[in-house]
Amino acid sequence: MIWHNGLPDLAQLNALGEGSMPGFLGIEFVEVGDDWIRARMPVNERTKQPYGRLHGGASVVLAETIGSVAGAMTVDPAQFAAVGLEINANHVRPAGDGFVYATARSEARGRTTQIWSIRIEDEAGKLVCISRFTLAVIPRERGAVAG
Repeated sequence: MIWHNGLPDLAQLNALGEGSMPGFLGIEFVEVGDDWIRARMPVNERTKQPYGRLHGGASVVLAETIGSVAGAMTVDPAQFAAVGLEINANHVRPAGDGFVYATARSEARGRTTQIWSIRIEDEAGKLVCISRFTLAVIPRERGAVAG
């Protein structure tokens, strides 16, 4: 298992997003396994572009949200913070309604960086977006992260 303190508590993760972008967009953590985590986001008026399709930026927010939370759950929070360094996304197919589901899996978890792959699929399991997210692991003692 890759998680620092055992399987993350989904209710606690969802509470973290209340009052900020994940909460505003309706992102909800729904499942977690030994080496992966899954969240969903509605495809609605908050996440669509003017042409009625899922906005690519909303997909990136979903990918960065799930990747950031996943990375943070693999380090000792008293000593380290995992912060976004770089993200890319390939938008493969449109989504027009329902939910999209993002699954994050670690590709590399080093001492100072982590790389996560995030697959975003529609309700039929078809690939909508694939993203790669790099995190920097920063010691909290450096003062760069409040905590």
